[in-house]
Amino acid sequence: MSENKQKHSVMIAGHKTSIALENDFFAELRKISSSRKMSLNNLITEIDKNKNKNLSSELRLFVLHDLQKRINKYENNS
Repeated sequence: MSENKQKHSVMIAGHKTSIALENDFFAELRKISSSRKMSLNNLITEIDKNKNKNLSSELRLFVLHDLQKRINKYENNS
């Protein structure tokens, strides 16, 4: 896993901002948004609405939880 934190420009609820996030987490967010047939900005806006921590941390946790759900689903179907 790449540990490079980079600034990524996004729109949250119509407001342009940047988030510092490792490229691997950002790439996984893109995959999740694609699988849900929604834009990356819309996915991040939804996560931002429900956040309890700083957004970068919340995005990492979101990716982690999504991966855990997929692993559990795979293991239960094996």
